Amino acid sequence: MNLTTRYMGLSLKSPLVPSASPLSEDIDNMRRMEDAGASAIVMHSLFEEQFMDDEGVKFNHHPMTHNSDKNSFTLNYQPESIRFRVDPQEYLNHIRKAKAIVDIPIIASLNGTSLGGWTNYARLIELAGADALELNIYNVPTDMSLTGTQLEQNYIDILDAVKSVVSIPVAVKLSPYFTNMANMAKRLDDAGANALVLFNRFYQPDINLKKLQVEPNIILSEPQAKRLPMRWIAILYGQIYANLAATSGIHKGHDVVKMLLAGADVTMICSALLLHGIDYLRTIESELCEWMDKHEFASVEGMKGILSQKNCANPSAFERVQYMRSLSIYKPEWAHTQDTSYYFG
Repeated sequence: MNLTTRYMGLSLKSPLVPSASPLSEDIDNMRRMEDAGASAIVMHSLFEEQFMDDEGVKFNHHPMTHNSDKNSFTLNYQPESIRFRVDPQEYLNHIRKAKAIVDIPIIASLNGTSLGGWTNYARLIELAGADALELNIYNVPTDMSLTGTQLEQNYIDILDAVKSVVSIPVAVKLSPYFTNMANMAKRLDDAGANALVLFNRFYQPDINLKKLQVEPNIILSEPQAKRLPMRWIAILYGQIYANLAATSGIHKGHDVVKMLLAGADVTMICSALLLHGIDYLRTIESELCEWMDKHEFASVEGMKGILSQKNCANPSAFERVQYMRSLSIYKPEWAHTQDTSYYFG
């Protein structure tokens, strides 16, 4: 059985790629990932807020202030004394160490806020030996004067700037929140993105009612989260040149199968490893192989995109008509014998 796949010009032994997470901060974990079957590793992200200038002072492109009145409700989402676990130089050394101990490709992850930040560290990441770079563009626009057109152009500008200074492949990790996701994917493809990673999960803050402040809150993905990236991968497959990476909601071998059938080149796994441990990769690979054997697929390449919109017998399954069909056939568990159509007007 042939599990090999190609991603950003890299030949990978399988589509199973651990995505950016705290797990990759430990070199021993990266060795364990390779032993468990990882075909490549996306490192944890380096954030521009961690960058230091020549005087050792951290850049702060978006200064945060807070109300000193202890009785006031304050948005202290980023404390002034914030400390990062990995500084930029340590991150670059981490790439070098990883390249020395594992044989699989290392994909760095960069999250910048300025073009200078993106390009400066993209160059250093390439020099450190990374095989590829994932641009983790995390932007929550709050400026009411900023238009959607300007926001989208910012993505293109970042990609253009980075591609102009590095020769390694570059992927763009996207959010799904674009007016026209298909158009945005096409523009990034035209701008030279080697891959699109669908989709970034924005960790939303929560409100602590006892402390009356906003706090970070991380909720791991659940299997149903895969449906959004699966749908868009199926729509984009065969329409753009860039490779497609699926991320979010991939917990079992069957989730990997669905993403491959939709058209993904690789499947990126995070929450499942945080929940079950690194060795759980073996279980996912075993489930993938079992399904392929049962359905007589000899290779991953032979599975890719056969249920994409391009190749699906019913292309409208990924569009508006499926929304209407879903509402027309659904009934609550308690109402199988009742007419509930009026609930979905």
